[in-house]
Amino acid sequence: MVGLTEKSNRLIQLLKEMGTVAVAFSGGVDSSFLAAAALRALGDNAVAVTAYSETLPESERQEAITIAREIGIRHVLLHISELNSADFVANTPDRCYYCKKERFDVLKLWAENEKIAWVLEGSNADDKLDYRPGMRAVDEMTGVCSPLLEAGLTKEEIRVLSREWGIPTWNKPSAACLSSRVAYGLPVTAERLKQVELAEDFIKQYCTGQIRVRHHDNLARIEVSAEEIATLAKAEIAAAINDELRRLGFTYVTLDLSGYRTGSMNAALKLTGDK
Repeated sequence: MVGLTEKSNRLIQLLKEMGTVAVAFSGGVDSSFLAAAALRALGDNAVAVTAYSETLPESERQEAITIAREIGIRHVLLHISELNSADFVANTPDRCYYCKKERFDVLKLWAENEKIAWVLEGSNADDKLDYRPGMRAVDEMTGVCSPLLEAGLTKEEIRVLSREWGIPTWNKPSAACLSSRVAYGLPVTAERLKQVELAEDFIKQYCTGQIRVRHHDNLARIEVSAEEIATLAKAEIAAAINDELRRLGFTYVTLDLSGYRTGSMNAALKLTGDK
């Protein structure tokens, strides 16, 4: 069994062999660790690039700027819009595939103009266990790779190494783009993304853990960690959240008693091989 030190060394060696890299940087656990590793391996030949759009909450864009500064890596912001892609807007189960294609086409073009050999994305070994159509897009592209996955690093291992290296995101909760909150089949629009962003920002005053507002057209389904459910169910807090989310345009507001879990939108899919 390959140990953590061996995986870490393998990652650094992979990065050194690439020469020059641009890390697709969201400021999350995986991309922050990858950026720090790239900086260790390549110094000034590594740059973090945040491709931001309507799918990224403004608070996360600002946080990415801060985290890149703390890591010490050069940081570039690129504005894109997946909403220019009709395939993305249609919001089929392959939405993430079209999103990755749109984003990494832009990142690759930028990297080529900057004479940078590789664009890196932060998928890890655990991502192979879930429905991740975006990974297919990466596999189809030349000049784009997933070093954390290639080194065999899991999310938990990345957190452990991040803590050892003093990376501030080692215990940061997992995050996902705002479009992941919109139910499949419901077109992704700037208005719906903003509804979700504002709804989650409002609920944050009552919770300290994970928050997702799943957008089912006129219904908002709120997911929080199991221990936070009772807090949001208190009459006064529930009324305040209901009033605010109705003001944002939702007709119905529900609290999911299953609590927060990753990929909950995928539960509605009947994937090949499922029983």
